[in-house]
Amino acid sequence: MKIYRLQHVPTVLLFLFASFCNAQSLREKTPQVGILVGAAANVNYLSEAAYTSTLSREFNMLEPEDAMKWEVLRPNETTFNFEDADRIVEFARTHDMKVRGHNLVWGTHNPEWLTRDSYTSQKLSNLLHDHISRVLSHFRNKVFAWDVVNEAFDGKGNLRDSIWYNQPGIGAGDGTAYIAQAFRWTREADPDALLFYNEAEAEELNPKSDAIYAMVTDLRRRGVPIDGIGFQMHISNLTPNYASITANFARFGKLGIEIHITEMDVALPVTKDGAVIESDDLERQAGIYRKIVEICLQTPGCTAIQTWGVTDKYSWLGWATHKTKGAGLLFDHQYHPKPAYKALAEVLSKRPPQ
Repeated sequence: MKIYRLQHVPTVLLFLFASFCNAQSLREKTPQVGILVGAAANVNYLSEAAYTSTLSREFNMLEPEDAMKWEVLRPNETTFNFEDADRIVEFARTHDMKVRGHNLVWGTHNPEWLTRDSYTSQKLSNLLHDHISRVLSHFRNKVFAWDVVNEAFDGKGNLRDSIWYNQPGIGAGDGTAYIAQAFRWTREADPDALLFYNEAEAEELNPKSDAIYAMVTDLRRRGVPIDGIGFQMHISNLTPNYASITANFARFGKLGIEIHITEMDVALPVTKDGAVIESDDLERQAGIYRKIVEICLQTPGCTAIQTWGVTDKYSWLGWATHKTKGAGLLFDHQYHPKPAYKALAEVLSKRPPQ
């Protein structure tokens, strides 16, 4: 077993870091290729200079990790707290970055008061309508795109049980009717924002992506205002099915909607202290980033690529996998660019100007 630590490969890292310092940043490359490159941002780290300098230098889009979720925005039924979200939005404004809003409707990350109380369907419907109206009004002209509904389907392509769907549901009808209603209310609240459905583990052809494809097709046929699909792209192994991803992206692209890669990371096996176990995995990871970005760039309507975080130092992968996997992002714990960063930069540099 090979343990990959920074001090074991100084030549490689010095080469990468020297090249990085002399090259254009990712965001400087995006005007010529016509896409946005973003990262999820956490308000808790905006006081760290290395974090903010990397975020603002490399990315022209950001999305709050948690600051716009119900559990943060709604401490109780009658009160909204926009403090954390406003700090992130102001950071984006100061650094000329676009903001994706995340998210308005999700079965989890809801405040205890919402899930604890026994609301009627009509009361819950009123709460959701009011929430969407208040949040969209607050951020109008500051947020260019919203994940309106997040992770509504399970792996078999069935709708997940949730307070919005069936416990008790918002009273908008069966099936995807509550999703359609949320999109209508969001468009009503902000006619200019792009509206996305966002989902995990749906980037390949599978029962979940089939169900989402059928839903989006149906919603658009009925005039429901949905502008795009967000594929999270949390890759947990080093052998993604590129042919399946390509075909899936292509069929959604043909619907005439935008596609965003919204939460990408490529998890690697690591030790308890976060060291990559096999150094070759970093090159495999770079190859995955390279190929996924190439698929996006060849798909009509794929207009944004975003990683779920800025640095491995603060990645969610450690706690999500009990510290068995991590190192999934473009920058390591010391904010050094990894081979994945170089791969992404090369793909962006080689694409002809759009």
